[in-house]
Amino acid sequence: MSVDEDKIVRKMVSEIADSNEKFMSHSQDIENFKRIVPVLLEKGIDNVNLSMFDEATRSKLLNALGEEYIRRGNMNDSVKAFILAGNRQRLVEVGEHYEEVGLFTNAIDTYRLADSNDNLLKIGKKCLENGHFADAIRAFRLCNDAESLIKVGDECFQKGKWDYAIEIFSAINSPHKLAEIGDKCLKERQIGYAAKAYELAHDKEKLSSLGDVCLREGLLATALKTYQLAGNDMMVQFIRENFGNKLSSY
Repeated sequence: MSVDEDKIVRKMVSEIADSNEKFMSHSQDIENFKRIVPVLLEKGIDNVNLSMFDEATRSKLLNALGEEYIRRGNMNDSVKAFILAGNRQRLVEVGEHYEEVGLFTNAIDTYRLADSNDNLLKIGKKCLENGHFADAIRAFRLCNDAESLIKVGDECFQKGKWDYAIEIFSAINSPHKLAEIGDKCLKERQIGYAAKAYELAHDKEKLSSLGDVCLREGLLATALKTYQLAGNDMMVQFIRENFGNKLSSY
């Protein structure tokens, strides 16, 4: 915005503020500031500088801008405007719009910005019911709901969603559940997941046992890595000295 444009905008805002010292309602604020919104829209929310105005005026302008973005279907920029205005209620309402149209990731992001744990918990449960495990996990982690996270983790365990199950039980520091996941993965020959679960559980004994399985099956590189994670120096040395010629990158 040029210096002349800044002066014009500032004069318009001053005139509006002076003639409307006592607004009757929020809707009246929005209506009065619609006069200046087109100038701000043309500039773009990322480039607008409203530092010359007092906090109350900036807030009213940003809220008006946010409402206009919503009217035009530009939800992303409306969120930016409401963040700058500190308008948590409108952020929640934008989040609810995202949720209604199935954009759960966007809804969760918006609820996070609004610091709305109630809505995060609600959408987390909704995502869980609909099998959107990644979104459910993120929502529950953001609102620090360990009980719900355990529920998601157990369901992921039952469905064989190992990435999610491991992520959850690692996040809530549950070595017992991680070891259980490792055992299940090993039984199903999911060696990589088993190693990851045991490593995060800090279970060196199970890591060594997994290394033994890999060695018996001729998975030398995997066995070596697993023994290293287990701190089993004897077996690491055994593999390197006896099968070093078969290991190209160790």
